[in-house]
Amino acid sequence: MFSWFDAKEARTFGESLAAFFAERIPANSDLKEKKFTTKAQQVLSKMALQVDQFKQGHKLNVFKKAQLGNAFKWKLRDAGYDHGYVDELTEWLMLRF
Repeated sequence: MFSWFDAKEARTFGESLAAFFAERIPANSDLKEKKFTTKAQQVLSKMALQVDQFKQGHKLNVFKKAQLGNAFKWKLRDAGYDHGYVDELTEWLMLRF
């Protein structure tokens, strides 16, 4: 029963996804809109593969999904990304679970 609340792996994965995104597209990048969109699509495709691999090995309940999304969101906000953009990325991630 207590394993239901053990969301450490989910939080760690959420933070690692945010770090993956931040390494490839820094918050203060000077990319033009078209180039930014292209690069973001590439990064999101790679992230989607990571999500699929994680899902195969981990069964997430509602609490763990929320912890994963929250860790992802706050890691990106702390990195200096626009709050609206972070919300869009978090929604993108949550729709994959």
